Amino acid sequence: MVDSHGNESSVTYFILIGLPGLEEAQYWLAFPLCSLYLIAVLGNLTIIYVVRTEHSLHEPMYVFLCMLSGIDILISTSSMPKMMAIFWFNSTTIQFDACLLQMFAIHFFSVTESTVLLAMAFDRYVAICCPLRHATVLTLPRVAKIGMTAVVRGAALMAPLPIFIKQLPFCHSNILSHSYCLHQDVMKLACADIRVNVIYGLIVIISVIGLDSLLISFSYLLILKTVLGLSREAQAKAFGTCISHVCAVFIFYVPFIGLSMVHRFSKRRDSLLPVIMANIYLLVPPVLNPIVYGVKTKEIRQRILRLFHVTTHTSNP
Repeated sequence: MVDSHGNESSVTYFILIGLPGLEEAQYWLAFPLCSLYLIAVLGNLTIIYVVRTEHSLHEPMYVFLCMLSGIDILISTSSMPKMMAIFWFNSTTIQFDACLLQMFAIHFFSVTESTVLLAMAFDRYVAICCPLRHATVLTLPRVAKIGMTAVVRGAALMAPLPIFIKQLPFCHSNILSHSYCLHQDVMKLACADIRVNVIYGLIVIISVIGLDSLLISFSYLLILKTVLGLSREAQAKAFGTCISHVCAVFIFYVPFIGLSMVHRFSKRRDSLLPVIMANIYLLVPPVLNPIVYGVKTKEIRQRILRLFHVTTHTSNP
């Protein structure tokens, strides 16, 4: 932005866009988006409730699943209310500091979720490759420490992002290309050298997504090597305990990598593709994770069915 004297002045707010080219339809498109958000919140709260109330599920794998569900609720909640305000009430402005807070929250929860997915892979590795040591290696206090480590890691890596953005001057456009604030989107609006932001963002992606995905892949190579030496029945049981986590990994990393690639190579700021990818990234994992675990995990599926059975009988005496 430029003031009346022709001097550079930093913006005090940003403008968030809805769906480029679909402005007239986005009011109605907000209804399915809102429905997906409610499904995500309800599904993940159900997972947390089931694991908390079922003592047989008080095991590391399910505790990590509760962490994953909590993160999914928070990451979708950090963006969806504002998105609904944009689509329904045309409330497109967001204050500069509020944008930085939302940006930090989204990236912080993303890093934390990646760390939890890595911890879940380690849990599956110990359970299948070193089953006799599983109870002593992954005790509940140690699982809690891993969860705290995930939070500290996310906060430590993401805290510099709003600080870097705060130092930049914004003297041109203040229109963002998404319905919420992302670091790679905000920094492109700066009218200064953003190499520090680009380099730090690349370091974070490599040290989090690159490292975590590599370690997860390595753990499953070791799991595969162990499982291939088991009987056919044992193989099916071992793979059955891993399939939900493998799905969760793909559900999280594929949209994340897709969104990163779109930001890296897309040249058109008015393109609808980055907006669609951004919405998929924030909504699809929270919606699909509880469905995958509810369908693929026998213990959770049975407990949910019992819960609905009791609820039905209570409401229909």
